[in-house]
Amino acid sequence: MNIKKHIPNLLTLGNLFCGTVAAIFAVKNQLEMAALFVVIGILFDFLDGFAARLLNVSGELGKQLDSLADMVTSGVVPGIIMYQLFITSQKMSAVGSFDTSDVNLESYLPYFGLILTLAACYRLANFNIDTRQSDSFIGVPTPAMTLFVISLPLIVLHSEHQFFINLMQNNFFLIGVTVLLSYLMNAEISLFALKFKTFGLKENGLKYLFLLVSILLMATLQFIAIPLIIILYVLVSLVSNRMK
Repeated sequence: MNIKKHIPNLLTLGNLFCGTVAAIFAVKNQLEMAALFVVIGILFDFLDGFAARLLNVSGELGKQLDSLADMVTSGVVPGIIMYQLFITSQKMSAVGSFDTSDVNLESYLPYFGLILTLAACYRLANFNIDTRQSDSFIGVPTPAMTLFVISLPLIVLHSEHQFFINLMQNNFFLIGVTVLLSYLMNAEISLFALKFKTFGLKENGLKYLFLLVSILLMATLQFIAIPLIIILYVLVSLVSNRMK
């Protein structure tokens, strides 16, 4: 049996396992733990593709398995987290504090957050049949959307700025984020992919620059940097497309 060809698939299953654990924590409204397992899952998602290219064992099975795993980690989980954010927002508005106990579940608005799950599913299915997305992405990748979503509760829980807490109390902000991210995942926007076929500076200059700026933002702004990096990713791609 050729064990080498199964290594990327095992990494993909690691992504699925982490996504499933993250979903359990998200349902329990333990969003920090959910975020931790999402990040580990996304790391597995990066490594499986890297391993497949390194070992030259890419195949249709791995492609389908990757999307199925992503559907959990970067589809179901962000939808549940957004659902929880809507519920918490209602509680915050009622009592004026970030308290996740005794949340009112009667409102239907939190289910609006699950649109992220539907949009992610559509994007992943479309990605599998779109031959244009081998070296770049059309629309924001689901892991990028997920990182944006999981950063929101982390910003509130670890920020001393009342501005961000007030932002989480605003249902219109959460609705806007849900609609915008759902649109960007499926928009006809060409975005550069952080895939390195070679490591030369000339052909990867934009990627290296983006990674450097991202590291600097994370070092200075911490969790606040995550949504800013995703926004920067889209803007840099748009500028790069226009220059080309």
